[in-house]
Amino acid sequence: MATTYRALSRLLSYPEAQLQAEARLCVDVIRQEGLVPERIVASLGKLADHIAGGDLYDVQATYVDLFDRTRSVSLHLYEHVHGESRERGPAMVGLVELYRAQGLEMEVSDLPDYLPVFLEFLSILPDAEAASLIGEAAHVLEAIAERLKKRQSLYRAVFGALLAISDRLADRTAVESLLAIKDDDPNDLDALDKAWEEEAVTFGPGSEKDGCPKAQAMLNTMQGTRQ
Repeated sequence: MATTYRALSRLLSYPEAQLQAEARLCVDVIRQEGLVPERIVASLGKLADHIAGGDLYDVQATYVDLFDRTRSVSLHLYEHVHGESRERGPAMVGLVELYRAQGLEMEVSDLPDYLPVFLEFLSILPDAEAASLIGEAAHVLEAIAERLKKRQSLYRAVFGALLAISDRLADRTAVESLLAIKDDDPNDLDALDKAWEEEAVTFGPGSEKDGCPKAQAMLNTMQGTRQ
């Protein structure tokens, strides 16, 4: 079990005064655990400085504009899996059940597909299993990372850290498929409305039987399927 996931979860959470006080400590934890390459830890340090050193309202506004108003970099994994389709509800229920089976109880205000919540879940799993689950979502994380790089966002470092821990590289074809979807402008409300109606993409590049057996239950939940 790695506390790195919990520290990354905190850095990716909505900025509040408590996070400002903890941000640099999160980076210290990540560095000490040694799962993330130092070059990425240094980038995480810049993100922590941004969170801890900026005006809280400015930091919060940046976060909302980036993650809450831009579907293509949404922190809700099912936005990239099911969109607004009817499959999303059952998939959410299945994910909550999976979390509960591992002793992770949801807060009322949280959605189970929210990436910081998913990282909390990974922090209570054996390292190999957690790395495998990241691998199942690697192409989604890679696509988000590339969009964040385009925006010159410091939050890209969190995704770089996760991809470095992953037990496999992202499938490039699947990444390109996600990147082919037009990137949305948070200030273009008409375009955002249209984006919400686009066809959902699949979570994995192959069939539901592909991938690591240890991660298959999670992958099935992500896809809203049952074996």
